[in-house]
Amino acid sequence: MTHPQTTPPAHGAAENAGPLLPLLTLSESHDLLRLLQLVADEDDELAEEAHWFAQQLTSRIPPEPAG
Repeated sequence: MTHPQTTPPAHGAAENAGPLLPLLTLSESHDLLRLLQLVADEDDELAEEAHWFAQQLTSRIPPEPAG
């Protein structure tokens, strides 16, 4: 069984972030997720880290309502 990676793969931005706090609205979270997914789809040095953060955010917020 593999365990999910708990720290970002590239720059380690979340290593010293401290406890998780509910700072974004759900709408803001979905906007951020879309942005992270766009960056993750690029072929550059930030893509892997953006993909990791997108996965983390996806696992913490409910899906966006259809409509």
